[in-house]
Amino acid sequence: MRRLDVGPGARLVVATHNPGKLVEIGALLKPFGMDAVSAGELDIPEPEETGSTFVENAVIKALASAVASGLPALADDSGLAVEALGGDPGIYSARWAGPDKDFDMAMETVNRLLGDNPDRRAAFVCALAVAWPDGHVETFEGTVDGTVCWPPRGGNGFGYDPFFVPEGFDETFGEMEPARKHEMSHRARAFALFVEACLKGA
Repeated sequence: MRRLDVGPGARLVVATHNPGKLVEIGALLKPFGMDAVSAGELDIPEPEETGSTFVENAVIKALASAVASGLPALADDSGLAVEALGGDPGIYSARWAGPDKDFDMAMETVNRLLGDNPDRRAAFVCALAVAWPDGHVETFEGTVDGTVCWPPRGGNGFGYDPFFVPEGFDETFGEMEPARKHEMSHRARAFALFVEACLKGA
């Protein structure tokens, strides 16, 4: 398992053009003193996500940013997998929101497709990939089980957060304080594995 340099001056590209995702990952990286810069800030174009899994798409994005920037890059591919929809929207979660990233529309679409189905089980899945400019890649995956609710609740987070109630809780991710969500989200679980493997003791 390859480790990353940490501390003052250490830079890591976060392979995203999503401001919400950059804020969330940046907060997770802050304790390690790493300077997180987004692919968007570096004018690195978003690669075509041709993978069939979250892990494959995370690897595609991480490698594209690492090669383009000459720096290590961390990519996240995450989404909502709804049991009664065969795992959809899954890897297409962002695409269901359309080019304008209209997640209100995406949540309405999921709810409409579910109709009166009482099975509201869902999971948030996050795959993280860290890539180096020489092509080396490490991957990690985290999942949180829960249910989807209607109507969506809460203005925190981003994407499908107001639509998802994690197992054992009454609040949606959209209603939770960010710090609480960061402690137990799918991204936090994948990130904990990444920290243990690539940052702890680096």
